Amino acid sequence: MPETAPSTARPVRLQNYLAYGSNDVLGAGSMAVISGWVLIFYTQFCGLSAGQAATIFAVARILDAFASPMIGYISDHFGGTWLGRKFGRRRFFILAAIPLLPSFALMWLPGQGFWYYLVSYVLFELVYAMEIIPFETLAAEMSTDYRTKAKFAGSRILFGQASAILAGFLPLWLINALGRDSADTFFYMGIIFAVLFMVTAGLLYLFSWERHLPGSAEAIGQHPVTAGGPGQALKALYRNLFSTMRIRAFRLHLGMYLGGYISQDIFNAAFTFFVIFALAGSTAIASGLLGTMYIVQFVAVIIAINLALRASPAKAYQVAAVDFAIGCLTLIGLWFAGVAATSPWIWLPIILCGLGRGALNYIPWATYNYMADVDEIVTGQRREGSFAGVMTFVRKATQAAAVAGVGFIMQAGGFVSGAQEQSHGAILTMALLLGVGTVGCLGLGIWVSTKFRLSPATHDILMREIEHLRSGARTPTSPVAAEVVEDLSGWRYDQLWGRNPVAQ
Repeated sequence: MPETAPSTARPVRLQNYLAYGSNDVLGAGSMAVISGWVLIFYTQFCGLSAGQAATIFAVARILDAFASPMIGYISDHFGGTWLGRKFGRRRFFILAAIPLLPSFALMWLPGQGFWYYLVSYVLFELVYAMEIIPFETLAAEMSTDYRTKAKFAGSRILFGQASAILAGFLPLWLINALGRDSADTFFYMGIIFAVLFMVTAGLLYLFSWERHLPGSAEAIGQHPVTAGGPGQALKALYRNLFSTMRIRAFRLHLGMYLGGYISQDIFNAAFTFFVIFALAGSTAIASGLLGTMYIVQFVAVIIAINLALRASPAKAYQVAAVDFAIGCLTLIGLWFAGVAATSPWIWLPIILCGLGRGALNYIPWATYNYMADVDEIVTGQRREGSFAGVMTFVRKATQAAAVAGVGFIMQAGGFVSGAQEQSHGAILTMALLLGVGTVGCLGLGIWVSTKFRLSPATHDILMREIEHLRSGARTPTSPVAAEVVEDLSGWRYDQLWGRNPVAQ
């Protein structure tokens, strides 16, 4: 049955925005460190081949295919348990993850073998999913207002970009302190980030809340997580998971998200190698360039927040993708021209890439906060956890595929782990990854964005139609409103509010 609206709304204050946003130090910060440095760490400091490093990502993704959707499904239904009622159906998992977050530092302990790095990487990924999936539901839990959700997303991405700046510059600072060839650089970086993860997760727990859902299973004390046994729960989980793909706006959102983020994953994984071997740079130079790029991204996020609040997110996405693509192609052009990493010309593509990447980071997460609203008009339910589970799984799966793919392709192109110089074929492979791989993904995202219609105006119409249907109505308030919600949902108006297979 469709759920009724929450009876009261708590005011969202500055400390709530800051606490929510700070948690992306874990969300984006850990991903920036992993995508930018883990291949270098595994291949240049730990003696693993590029193929072994890629295998670690592949194994972790197979396990995560079960873990992330399960956590999202459980958090949607956890309110019927004693722990869920006491600590919150979402926030319990955030609290439980805090003492496990030091597992990030264990990933970067030098001098270990393949199996150690496999187990430590998988362990952190599971802890990451346990904390991040409930976190990603909280913006929709704490507010239904378009502008408030956009501000939540803006706070999140600003903190994420700040942590990415730290991920870029911290190796440089540690290299200067410990020496150019010290593998301890990455271990100390892991410790610093693990402490930050614990602090920000604690702040999130203290300054967040969840909406009360009167009439739901959680409100009346049922226990749908265990009803029917584990097999039934697993079946319901994956039915719920795949049903999110039947929401048109979410499918388009995923296309934009993947275009913007996979392009960055490929770029990050290949960029450090490209700077060191193609542009005759060093790990320290690569660290400085990445850090500078992340500073530009931080500025670009501030610009994108204003654009997304006033205009179409799709248009802002297209401008950002073009900026990033031009920056990538300029970087390749400088290599063809024989420009080294120490040349002042290198700052031109760094700035262009940073401007595009900052907006590409913000826009998909800003639009994500409204996906549960589109789903609600289709199903009459609030399924933030299911959408968060899909998003986290897709994000980690595609990042791992991108980083692993870069590893396998570089190995096939002749890359030799630990070598001080690489062959022309290996360097050409790096250039092709940056050019063809990055720009190709951006092109896909731009194409999908031309079909995406969610904006402040259409979201207002959507929310009015939800209230209209909640009151018992069965026909649209106007032909324009019907057209908007049918385009966003992908379903005819007479099929909305639970009268469709998605809600079953």
